[in-house]
Amino acid sequence: MAAAGDGLTGPQITQALSARVLGYDKGASQTFFADGRTLYETDKPEWGRWRVQGDLYCSQWPPSDRWVCYGVTRDGPDIGFVAGDGSVVTGHHVDVR
Repeated sequence: MAAAGDGLTGPQITQALSARVLGYDKGASQTFFADGRTLYETDKPEWGRWRVQGDLYCSQWPPSDRWVCYGVTRDGPDIGFVAGDGSVVTGHHVDVR
């Protein structure tokens, strides 16, 4: 897991993701529903779950029941998900509140 304190706090993660849509490379997008569901869309939509645990974003994607957690950073509209090995996947807000 990424170190807490290197990025957003739990409440900031919730605010940055809840009821929001992020766009990724190659046309992929992910919607974070306030009820904890998440939809990742590319050629084939995939439903999962998300939650905030401490100062980490955690997700679970069926058929696995395993939760995987990431640190989260923010740079303007860009949200970075930081894995335990330090690699980062970046998405950007594509919705307007």
